[in-house]
Parts: sequence; structure tokens; C-alpha cells
Amino acid sequence: MSAKFLKETKDGTILLVYVQPKAKRNEIEGVDEWRGRLKVKIKAPPVDGKANKELVKFLSKVLGAEVKLARGETSREKDLVVKDLKIDEVRRRMGV
Repeated sequence: MSAKFLKETKDGTILLVYVQPKAKRNEIEGVDEWRGRLKVKIKAPPVDGKANKELVKFLSKVLGAEVKLARGETSREKDLVVKDLKIDEVRRRMGV
């Protein structure tokens, strides 16, 4: 499986995600090869940044690392920065 949705930087790893808000539960659905992004379902609605906050919280918990939204505040396509983790470690912790 390709890791087009991950890019390594000096600060950590950039994670490219496609978010589906208002899902039944928070979960990583897999890789959207066409978009080159990781598909993540989030329970929260896309209102007042709720889905963004829940996405960051969910991925921080899954990865056991600090996660910050870098780009895509109002878009379903988001770029997140996983602080101080290399690509291999991010993939291992997410199981992808």
C-alpha cells in the first residue's frame, strides 16, 4: 500500500486526510487512493469547528502523539501535523 497520504518534515509527519463528519463512530476507514488521502470518519458535525476538534483529538489518541491541524479548516480535505513521529511509526500506530 502506498503512503501518499504521509509526508515527512523536520517537525514530524504531515498526514493528509479526507474527513467524513456525522458518522456513527470515529474510525479510520482506509486509504482513498484516488484522493491520495486517509479516510477518517468523525461523529461530530461540521459546525463551529467541532469536527476539526474531534478529528485532532481522535488522531492524537490513536497515534499517542500531538496532532495539529495545518490546513483545511473548512474543507473535508485536511493536512495535519503529527509532532515528532516518523512516517514508519505513524503507519504502525494506525495499522495502515
